[in-house]
Amino acid sequence: MSLRLSIPLRHTLLATAVVLGLAACSHGAAVQDATPDVVNDHGVRHVPEHSPLRERLKVQPVEVRDIDHPLSTPAMVEADPAHTLNILPPATGRVLELKVALGDRVTRGQVLAVIASGDYAQAAADEARAHDALDLAAKAMERAKGVNEAGGAAQKDLEATQSAYAQAQAEYQRAANRLAALGKVSGSGSSRGVAVVSPVDGSVTALSAATGGFVNDPNASLMTITDLGHVWVTANLAENDVREVTRGQRADIVLPAWPGRTFQGVVQSVSDVLDPDSRRVKARIAVPNDQGELKANMYATATFEVPREKAVLVPQSALLMNNDDVTVLVETAPWTFTRRAVVLGGDEGDDARIVKGLAPGDRVVTAGGVLIND
Repeated sequence: MSLRLSIPLRHTLLATAVVLGLAACSHGAAVQDATPDVVNDHGVRHVPEHSPLRERLKVQPVEVRDIDHPLSTPAMVEADPAHTLNILPPATGRVLELKVALGDRVTRGQVLAVIASGDYAQAAADEARAHDALDLAAKAMERAKGVNEAGGAAQKDLEATQSAYAQAQAEYQRAANRLAALGKVSGSGSSRGVAVVSPVDGSVTALSAATGGFVNDPNASLMTITDLGHVWVTANLAENDVREVTRGQRADIVLPAWPGRTFQGVVQSVSDVLDPDSRRVKARIAVPNDQGELKANMYATATFEVPREKAVLVPQSALLMNNDDVTVLVETAPWTFTRRAVVLGGDEGDDARIVKGLAPGDRVVTAGGVLIND
């Protein structure tokens, strides 16, 4: 006996099957939707296996490396004492001519001033007398030689003339050296005077003489000539920064007078003495100045690249702000994180230096941390 279902009954069974299938699908979706994106268990955050956050979080270890820290300090351009000369008068007297002015550039051998000097006149007279005495002693010695060879004079007479000649020669040499030390003569006739010449190329940076003035102290400087092709930039280091700067270290120099430009130099010396008033230590930096762009007493800023100890670095994106604290999310187990407060030591470009709170080997969330942060 065959069982035949009526058409209405078959339609009813089919509809029932469809309803049951849809109910089963709906239950599965509800189960899937019930899975949380993150589970927070008393501050410990776990990202479940099927959480979509696993695709959005980025976790990486902290970076540890040596970094150079720029140390900037105020500075000033100074003339190099090794290329600074005080010009002393070769003789006392009156200044007939002053041929340079303050700030002028001079060359080696250039006449700077002319001095009418009684000392020079006396030295010239002494040299002339010594020269005449030397000629007379030479003639006397020659005559004594001739007489001695002819048998008309004793040997001791010849020796006496030879001794007199040697003494006259020594006296002439002394007088000639004294005259040469006073310098060369400039002018002629009654206007003759001692020429003061420059021993080096440079600039007149100080002047204490005037035409018509008297020079009475041979130890008082007439002027100062400085070769500004060699200058120092003197940096004033704070007491706690002294250990960071050493001889031979490179430095960058910037000046308000030359915006947008950087000059390079090398530390030549670091003073062993601390200034009692400013509590600063002077570090002198040698800077080439062939074009004369750096002027004495210009203000400057010197920057040294100071090597620091190894630092722990994290990307800026890893930092989370929580009220007044800065925190990061640290991975304590796979896909399990805790929030940890850190102390920042400064920015290093796209990275932040961590002074306290992290250690080498720690892994932190560097992207998407805000999604699991409270």
